[in-house]
Formats: sequence, structure tokens, C-alpha cells
Amino acid sequence: MTEYGGLLVKYLEVRKLIFLDQLGWHVSESDGMEFDQYDTPYCRWIVIHQFGEVLGGVRMVPTTAKCGPFSYMIRDAQMGLLEDIPTDILFFEAPVEHSVWEATRFFITDSVPAQQRQRVQSLLFLSMSETAMDNGATHVLGIVPALWARWARRLGVNATPIGAKFSIDGTASQSVLFKVSDFIS
Repeated sequence: MTEYGGLLVKYLEVRKLIFLDQLGWHVSESDGMEFDQYDTPYCRWIVIHQFGEVLGGVRMVPTTAKCGPFSYMIRDAQMGLLEDIPTDILFFEAPVEHSVWEATRFFITDSVPAQQRQRVQSLLFLSMSETAMDNGATHVLGIVPALWARWARRLGVNATPIGAKFSIDGTASQSVLFKVSDFIS
């Protein structure tokens, strides 16, 4: 926190701009920042930035995390703890395994020019994969826009749908799983 606290605050402010202000999601906000019960010491925040300007980010949580009544977003949705996400989010019971991490709040800001978006997305996926591997994970699961297959192909990411398509605050979404080793060469 002493080394990157300012960057974390900027990251949470950008999350508010994207998920609350732009997308209109029903998310928590305080003091101009978006954060919730999953922003705990268990998680890792990956922030792609240039000279302190946040370009993109993602939050990662081990599926073994537990903080009060909460674990991780997909599992908690499946258990009926989150009213805005359906309980049938996965085709199977949500895993609680050291080898599986969850990625949420994945974003690229509008300030990233079109010709640099793929590079920022690639950096974000690579950093996410390295973080997962560094923490013993072999797989990452997450909720992505239902159009995920198009951008996944561009990035060389092999993701498998693991749940039916559903809507979160008007955004068509789907749960996916990918093997970390498929992305890191």
C-alpha cells in the first residue's frame, strides 16, 4: 500500500467511472471509488498504467478465499448471495481449489487509442496469467461479455464457456474458464 496505494486509488476511481457511471451497474461506491466485498487482502489487483494513468485492470481472487459470508463472486452468485447475478451461472458446482482463481472487473479504459487496445489487452491477460501461475493456479474463471470469443481469438486466448449466457444490468455475459498455460508461452 505504501508503494502503490495512490495507483490503487486511481484504479478504484476508474472502476467507478466504468462500471457505475458508464455501464450503470448496481455496484458499491464510496468517495468516488468502486469497491466491494471481494476487494480483500486475498485479491490481487492488476493495473496497466502509463505514467500513473490507468489504462486497464482486473481483480483476481483465489477460489479458496473466504471473508465473512463471502468467498468469490461466481460462487456467491451460485449460492444465491448476490441478487443481480443468476444462481445458474455455471454448468457445475463452483470450484474451491487452489489451482483455480477468479478474474473480475476486467476493463480497458476509453482513453486507450484503438491502435493500442490489443496491446493493452494482451498485457493485461499476460499479467493476469503470470499472477495466477505465481500463486499456483492453472486455471482462471470469470464473467466476460458474451462477445468474448471474438476478442479471445485476437489475443490467442482459449476460453471455454462454463455457463449459459445471462444479463447483468443489460450487459450480455457468460462465465468462461481458461488454462493459464495456454496464454503464457
